[in-house]
Amino acid sequence: MKKIVLMVAVVLTSLCASAQYTVVSNIDFPTDNESWATENITSTMGVGYSLDGGYMIGLRKSGDDYDMFVRYNMNDNLYLSADLPKENTIDNARVGVGYSVSFWGNMYVEPNYSVNLDSEVEDSGKFSLGISYKL
Repeated sequence: MKKIVLMVAVVLTSLCASAQYTVVSNIDFPTDNESWATENITSTMGVGYSLDGGYMIGLRKSGDDYDMFVRYNMNDNLYLSADLPKENTIDNARVGVGYSVSFWGNMYVEPNYSVNLDSEVEDSGKFSLGISYKL
């Protein structure tokens, strides 16, 4: 039993030591009658784990639930993304493209554009401005 616990501890430690975690969030701009608040930045905050081959998988806050997101880095700045909500995953999934611009150390500004996969939804696309921090 001690060997199994030790092996699990070594594996988890090596995963954490070599891992690239990223904190991500989209900025929700206030409407005309609202003012800026912390919730404008933290309402869609999430954490992603970078895998080998340029993939990132993570969870992002969406109201009271958490939705999954996946990214594929095409190069150092350009990425493809998929946001997969908890309910009706395929019908409500959004795919898009984004660009990461480093502006201060490991802090990035990420303009991105996404569309809904469901053809029955009248969605002309959504432009978002995100921020991320690579740990």
